[in-house]
Amino acid sequence: MAALPQIPIEQCQLKILCGSNTISTPQVPNYSQRGLTGSNSLKFSPFKVNHGKKLWCRSFRCKVLGETDDVSFEVSSAVKDDLFVGFFREAWPYFLAHRGSTFVVLISAEIVDSPHLDHLLMDISLLHGLGIKFVLVPGTHVQIDRLLAERGSEAKYVGRYRITDTDSLEAAMDTSGRIRLLIEAKLSPGPSLTGIRRHGENSRWHDSVGVAGGNFLSAKKRGVVEGIDYASTGEVKKIDVSRIRERLDQDSIVLLSNLGYSSSGEVLNCNTYEVATACALALGAEKLICIIDGPILDESSRLIRFLTLQDADMLVRKRAEQSETAANYVKAVSQEDFNRLGYNGYNGSLPSQNGNGYSRRYNPTFQNGIGFDNGNGLWSSEQGFAIGGQEKLSRSNGYLSELAAAAFVCRGGVQRVHLLDGTIGGVLLKELFQRDGVGTMVASDLYEGARMARVSDIPGIKQLLQPLEESGTLIRRTEEELAKALHSFIIVEREGHIIACAALFPYFEEKCGEVAAIAVSPDCRGQGQGDKILDYIEKKASSLGLQMLFLLTTRTADWFVRRGFSECSIDHIPEQRRKTINLARRSKYYMKKLLPDKSGIRIDCTFA
Repeated sequence: MAALPQIPIEQCQLKILCGSNTISTPQVPNYSQRGLTGSNSLKFSPFKVNHGKKLWCRSFRCKVLGETDDVSFEVSSAVKDDLFVGFFREAWPYFLAHRGSTFVVLISAEIVDSPHLDHLLMDISLLHGLGIKFVLVPGTHVQIDRLLAERGSEAKYVGRYRITDTDSLEAAMDTSGRIRLLIEAKLSPGPSLTGIRRHGENSRWHDSVGVAGGNFLSAKKRGVVEGIDYASTGEVKKIDVSRIRERLDQDSIVLLSNLGYSSSGEVLNCNTYEVATACALALGAEKLICIIDGPILDESSRLIRFLTLQDADMLVRKRAEQSETAANYVKAVSQEDFNRLGYNGYNGSLPSQNGNGYSRRYNPTFQNGIGFDNGNGLWSSEQGFAIGGQEKLSRSNGYLSELAAAAFVCRGGVQRVHLLDGTIGGVLLKELFQRDGVGTMVASDLYEGARMARVSDIPGIKQLLQPLEESGTLIRRTEEELAKALHSFIIVEREGHIIACAALFPYFEEKCGEVAAIAVSPDCRGQGQGDKILDYIEKKASSLGLQMLFLLTTRTADWFVRRGFSECSIDHIPEQRRKTINLARRSKYYMKKLLPDKSGIRIDCTFA
């Protein structure tokens, strides 16, 4: 192979892969070599990585423009050990957050039919071992259509639904059985035992993951609609919550087929998205996760990382002309009803009417034992919600079925919906155990009721601050001082009452900001409102281009330390602020460096 053109060493950057992370070298020191070719070897002096350790790299070939064979390197085991410990500790909060939670996972038929299923199920087994409860709903339409074609029959669809004739029902039953056996088989092996025998023999090593199935889904016939007989196509009527919960509590993963059973003993073929949506709502799951075969992109082909419920609704409406799925969502949730919900204008959160951040009066939802209603309390065979449709068109119509499912489920009370590209290796781990994730999250309550303060909020803010001022936790502010600083205050409002507040005072020249006056109503403490408003402030500070937050405290240091702040000297405080500090209070100083925010969550960054 021809030698590669020489490249100045100072222009080369070595990227070292360690686990799922990439470490890039800093400025490479000058060496006697003026360039690299594909066959050259180079010994590096040690350089530092984040943990302050030294990393040695030797005998590697630099890959330039894809013209070399490979890159080989050796990384000291000490550094790899430190990285492993660091990654594990970073995941600690997520272990606590997710343990005991119930996740309904819809696995699209495209992923079920792909080699990506193996690693996905391996990760589900891993997470199950960490205490997460899973209900899996596998898609089947790809396999049903292929089986029909092999048998010389044609798949028939009308709009969102398959016409399940005798041949289609037989294919659906065969497909369901095959997929169940496939998933059970892939979950059975458990983890590799090669690395853990040094810790002693344990009978639990040989236990496979329990997979439970059954007649958990009750359905009713779709019947004849506008002169079309849908035969054995069903609509979801009831999810057997108590028996699913029983299996989950017995440490089993529940496998929920899209085949339901009627009260007359018939097998009915239901839509995968309807089944997953109904299950998430009936169980009150913490998350609905849709594993699809591609990313959710915006008009510029960039990943959409975060959508509020309002954003998701608007996106589906915007694409309503592209598919019947989106059109049915618009029909189910009229713009008038949507406007009645009274969305906050700048962050998409819903004002709370019942403590859950949305009003159920105009919400289309699922009533277990009856089915889906159309949002006005009337039950109809047409159902009128946007879930389902021809899943086979998901990629071409921008995954509108999944977006509509996400919006519908958030309306019904599931707080988080994740739309993940299942072709990405380890996508579940990367989404659930990293701050920004790798997929698209739709949330109904992320910053529920949070907004910038107004003049009319002064009495409510004063009422929150007064007890803390009297105890000496906060400095006293007169109403005049509060009014002067009002443009820096953020409040959280619920049912017309201010339940939390905080202030962010930016120092743009020093690229930092002061966090002050965090207060939560006594009736709402222990509900995460303090964390919510602090997280909001951090997002807001990042959006303003600030790189660090600092604060002064006398009584609440422990709370802030647990949230990533560390004690610092007064020298880290901007000089302008140092001049106004009351040294007699003997406050402690704390600071926190802000990481680049890639979450996609938009925060109003306007200061009056």
